[in-house]
Amino acid sequence: MRIRGPKCACRLGGRRRCRREQAARRRRALRVARRRWWLIAAGVGAETGGLWVRSHRLGGRVVVRCRSGHVFTTIWIPGASLKSLRLGWWRFQRCPVGGHWAWVTPVRESELSDAERRSALEHRDLPIP
Repeated sequence: MRIRGPKCACRLGGRRRCRREQAARRRRALRVARRRWWLIAAGVGAETGGLWVRSHRLGGRVVVRCRSGHVFTTIWIPGASLKSLRLGWWRFQRCPVGGHWAWVTPVRESELSDAERRSALEHRDLPIP
């Protein structure tokens, strides 16, 4: 016959938790926290990669085009936005040229005509990311 040790207080319905169970809970919580940070870092990395592909910039003042075709300059910081809703490398924000809300996406300055480039420099969005 096998001899068993005393049962844990947690198994007997007590309020105290055994040390093994507390350690297991801590390990699980650390795993969840690490996974969350990796997902956040992957999301910011994906947005930064998309921004680089679209505009050849990693952030800061970026020339964007709204769905109506207006071109303007806005501050674009990957992973942060106070004045817009983010969806990958698209953002839903107010267009200062047309005065409407629209989806905007970064564009390469080298692909713009001189008139579009001048228009983008003249029309700037709020200085908030």
